[in-house]
Amino acid sequence: MSSDPDTRAAALLDQMSLEEQIGLLSSRMPLVLKPRPDGVPKCAGWVPGLPRLGVPDLFETDASLGVAAAGRREDLATALPCGLALAAAWSPELANEAGAMIGAEARAKGFNCLLAGGVNLAREARNGRNFEYLGEDPLLAGVLCGASIQGIQAQNIVSTIKHFALNSQETGRMVLSASMDEAAFRESDLLAFQIAIEAGEPGSVMSAYNRVDGVYASENPWLLNDVLRGDWGYKGWVMSDWGAVHSAAPAANAGLDQQSGREFDREPFFVEPLAAAVDAGVVSAARIREMAHRYLRSLAACGVLDHPVAPGMPDLVRGADVARRAAEAGVVLLKNDGLLPLEGVRSIAVIGGRADIGVLSGGGSSQVIPKGSVRFDPPPDAPRWSAGVIYQPDPPLEAIRARAANVHVAFDDGGDAARAARLAAESDVAIVFAVEWATEALDTTLRLPDGQDDLIAAVAAAARRTVVVLQTGNPVLMPWLDAAGAVVQAWYPGSEGGKAIAGVLFGDVNPSGRLPITFPASEAQLPHPRLPGGDLPIVNDRGDTPPFDIVYTEGSDLGYRWFARTGATPLFPFGHGLSYTTFRYAGLALDGPAASFEVTNTGHRAGVETAQVYLLEAPGRRQQRLVGWARVALEPGETRRVTVQADRRLLADWDTETRGFRVRGGDYRIAVGSSAAALHLEGVTSL
Repeated sequence: MSSDPDTRAAALLDQMSLEEQIGLLSSRMPLVLKPRPDGVPKCAGWVPGLPRLGVPDLFETDASLGVAAAGRREDLATALPCGLALAAAWSPELANEAGAMIGAEARAKGFNCLLAGGVNLAREARNGRNFEYLGEDPLLAGVLCGASIQGIQAQNIVSTIKHFALNSQETGRMVLSASMDEAAFRESDLLAFQIAIEAGEPGSVMSAYNRVDGVYASENPWLLNDVLRGDWGYKGWVMSDWGAVHSAAPAANAGLDQQSGREFDREPFFVEPLAAAVDAGVVSAARIREMAHRYLRSLAACGVLDHPVAPGMPDLVRGADVARRAAEAGVVLLKNDGLLPLEGVRSIAVIGGRADIGVLSGGGSSQVIPKGSVRFDPPPDAPRWSAGVIYQPDPPLEAIRARAANVHVAFDDGGDAARAARLAAESDVAIVFAVEWATEALDTTLRLPDGQDDLIAAVAAAARRTVVVLQTGNPVLMPWLDAAGAVVQAWYPGSEGGKAIAGVLFGDVNPSGRLPITFPASEAQLPHPRLPGGDLPIVNDRGDTPPFDIVYTEGSDLGYRWFARTGATPLFPFGHGLSYTTFRYAGLALDGPAASFEVTNTGHRAGVETAQVYLLEAPGRRQQRLVGWARVALEPGETRRVTVQADRRLLADWDTETRGFRVRGGDYRIAVGSSAAALHLEGVTSL
C-alpha cells in the first residue's frame, strides 16, 4: 500500500459511493444524541467511519488546554495552564511537549481528533476567549501554535487550527462582520495562521462563527479558497465550528468541507440538502470527492488510518509533570520591590481568591475538569450551557503551607476587607489572591470583579509587605499597583497551578515568564475604548445581538504595535517580566536579517532571559514588530552570544499587486531588549 496520503485517499474514494462520500462530510454531537449510539463516547463530535474500507470513526474532543470534560463533569485528565500562560513561556519546545502530552491523553481516552490549535490574536483585550489563545503577536502565536500541533499530531491523531479568521471577541460572535485592509490582515491575524499551518501542518482548519467582510467565515471563498488553499497550498479539510453553517451549496462551493455538530445548525445542510444540490447540478460530484479526499488525506497523513485508538488509562503522572513545568514557565513577575522570593518570614496571611479550594479555570468548550475540581454557579450573564465556575484541585494555600512548614500560615476568604486587613497587619507578609473568571461566549472587562480592588487596597494599606497573585485570563487594571510590594501574574495555571505559584513565591523557581499580551493602563488606550457591540441588546437565548460591523482601523497595529504607534505608556508592556536575577545586553552585530548579541547573567541566581528582537523602522514604514527571540538559560556570571534569525515576512510588507510579501531594499532599524518597551541595543542593517 502506498504511504502517500493523497494516493491512499484516492484509492479509498474509488471504492466509495457518492452517498458514502457525503456521509463523511458532517459530524454529529454525541452529547445531545438520545439515545447515544453504543460505542460512541461523550464527546464534541463524531464522524461515522466505513469499517469495510478500514476508515475508523472520528471522535473529536476539545481542546488546546487538555482533554475537555465534554459533559463528563469530572474526568481523569490533566489541565494544562491556559493558552496565555503557555505563550508567556515563549518556548516552542514546551509547547510541543504540552501538545504531545494532551495528544497522548486524548488517545488514551479514545479520541483521535483534538479541536485544538487556537491562534486567534488578542486584538480585543476584553475577549472572553483570550485565555485559550497565544497572545497578540503573529510570530509568537504562530510559532507556538505550530509547535503544539506538531506535538499533538505526533500521537497519530488529528489536530485542528482555529478559528479562521478574525474571531476576536465573543460579543456578537455569531452575527458580527469584521473587516480591515487586506495588507494589514495578511501582516497580522492571517500571518499567525500561516506560520502555524506551515510549522504544524494541522489535519483540519476550523472556520469561525463571524462574518469577514460581510460573508460568513464558513462560506467565505476568499478565505477558504483564495488564501488558505490557493496562496498557502493547504491540503487538509475545513470543518465548521459548531452551529456556524448557514447553507449547503454556497458553503460547499466556497470551500467548507465538513459541517460540524450538525444538530447545532438550522438543518443538516451537508446531508440531504447537499445530496439534493448534487442532484440539481448546483454542487458537482467532483467537489464532493474533493471534500471527502481532503478528509481522508488528513486521516492518512496524521496516522489515524494506521494507528487506531485503544482506550486505556492516561498517564497522569506524566501529565502532572508537564503541567507543572508549563505553569512555572508561564508565571510572570510583573512587579517586585525586593519582597520576593519569600525568605525568613515567620507568618503569612493568605487572602481571597478561593486559594483554600483550588486554582481558577477558564470556562467554555476548552475547559478541563479534573477529578476533585470544585464547582460554583456561574454569574447570571454566563452562557446557559456553562459548566459553572470551576476551581481545579491544587489549592495554593495547601502548597504554601507545604513549602513553609515552619511558618504560621493563616487564611481569610477576603469577604470582609477590614477583617482581612487586620490579619494582614498581624502577619509578616500578606499574599492576596485575586481572580477574574472568563469564558467562551462572554466578554470581560479590564476590572477585577466583586470588590477585589478595594480588598487589595485595604490589605496593602495595612501591610507594607503585600504580594498580589492574579489568576485572570485577560489583562486587568491595577489601581492599587503602587501600594503592592509585588505582583505575580499566574493566569489560569492548570492542574499543578498551586504548586507552581508556591514555587515562584519562595524562589524554588526563578520566574521566567514574559507577557504575550500588553496590559493597558486604561480602556481609553485601546483602539476601541468601547467594546464593539457591547451596548446592543440580546435578542435570543443564544446570546446574539443584532448584526453589526467592526472595522479594525488600527490594521496590523494591534497590541504593542498600537502602543508604539500612539506613544501611549501601558501598565505593563508586551514581553515584560522580571526575574530574581539580572541580565545585561551588549555587542549587537547585524548581518542582513540576522542579529547577534551577548546576554550576561549579572546576578546571583541561575535564570532564563527571553531576548526579544524588534523591527522599529523599514524603508517607507515605521512600525514596531517582533521579528524573533531567544530563550537563554544562564548561570550567575555566565555570558552567551546569541544569534536570532528574523522571519523575513516580519521585515516585509504585503504587496496586494503581486500577492506576496515584499522586502524593500534599504536600511532596517533593529532593536534588542527584554520587552517591547525596554530596548537595550539598537542598530541598522541593510537588505
